[in-house]
Amino acid sequence: MSDWGPVFVAVVLFVLLSPGLLFQLPGKGRFVEFGNFHTSGLSILVHTLLYFALVAIFVVAVGVHVYLG
Repeated sequence: MSDWGPVFVAVVLFVLLSPGLLFQLPGKGRFVEFGNFHTSGLSILVHTLLYFALVAIFVVAVGVHVYLG
């Protein structure tokens, strides 16, 4: 049986934390902007750090496991 938990966590967080899709942190005009479909180098860096931290928490610390098959 394969453990699909890390794959699901990574894909969901990648979609949710794509800069400019749902929100952008920091925004161009404000600190947080929602649904503007724009991005900057700083927001890419911030979203990358958030992504890494959340993946590490969910996969390593919490231990999310999904077994299929």
